[in-house]
Amino acid sequence: MIRFAVCDDEPQMAQALAGHLISYMEEKRITAYTVSRFSSGRALLEDNSGFDVIFLDIQMEQPDGMETARLLRQRGDRSLLIFVTVLKECVFDAFQVEAYDYLLKPLDCAGFRRTMDRAFRSLEQKTAKDIVIQRGGGCEVVLLSDIVYCEVLGRKIYIHKSGGAVIDYYNRLEDLENRVDGRFFKCHRSYLVNLDYVRGCRAGQVMLSQGGAIPVSRLRERELTQALLRYMKEGGI
Repeated sequence: MIRFAVCDDEPQMAQALAGHLISYMEEKRITAYTVSRFSSGRALLEDNSGFDVIFLDIQMEQPDGMETARLLRQRGDRSLLIFVTVLKECVFDAFQVEAYDYLLKPLDCAGFRRTMDRAFRSLEQKTAKDIVIQRGGGCEVVLLSDIVYCEVLGRKIYIHKSGGAVIDYYNRLEDLENRVDGRFFKCHRSYLVNLDYVRGCRAGQVMLSQGGAIPVSRLRERELTQALLRYMKEGGI
């Protein structure tokens, strides 16, 4: 089930956007989805359903779309945020809240379809992919989308998850690297990072979207930049 949210204080625009979504889903013959409409950022923030993709207008009463996006990110929401607005000048602010795309009103059908195609590729990458790790006498399933980075200390691997939890178990980083997918990059001999959570690289450090940083070896900085650009082009982040 794919969950969409449309947040716009103009009823006609919200209806038009929902119509674009429904037409796209019908064209792709996808029936397992929902579209929820919200007339304000406050109403969206008060809903705890959780959404895969959120379409946000920027010009709304406070909290406006940009502030709503900041509040969503602050509480750990990892939805794909797509701004739909008449304001061209806010495009750079969108990067600060990790927006997935930025569409201008009135919507261009071809542009909307391209954005949706990319969004679906990202959702496919992020859903139902996990690894099973052995811990003591048992095992634990970990979603790849929840992993921010992994580090090895001694004979143990420490998996740092998006909610702040850390899981440790005995293994080699090379073995884990062979089990994860293309969203992960080995930035250092002791670190494996999820590119979904990388927001930049400077002074030998990988900057993480949830705050903090991890080291990147000098020889791998250029490779990391190339991996990020390639991953974004393929529909990640």
